[in-house]
Amino acid sequence: MTKLETRGKAIRELAESVILEFMHTTEECQPGREGIKQAQIFKKCGFDWGDYPKASSSNQQYWVVAIMWKLKKEGKVEQVSESGPWRLLKQ
Repeated sequence: MTKLETRGKAIRELAESVILEFMHTTEECQPGREGIKQAQIFKKCGFDWGDYPKASSSNQQYWVVAIMWKLKKEGKVEQVSESGPWRLLKQ
């Protein structure tokens, strides 16, 4: 793995930990609760750079989508409905 790939991996891991910390400290994200939409998670975690030409705020969320699906695959979170909010799973 190159130095840049290693740094990128570390950034992804840090972003994942920020999301999990946010979810663990947010009442709506607790197991059995209503959950929070991915766009709100994205913004509340400070990942929004603002709107730019060809890089609107909504387009910037795609990498957070990948993190949420990774966390789901690991059994840490669930999506309440097909296009709905996310919440923690009971551990």
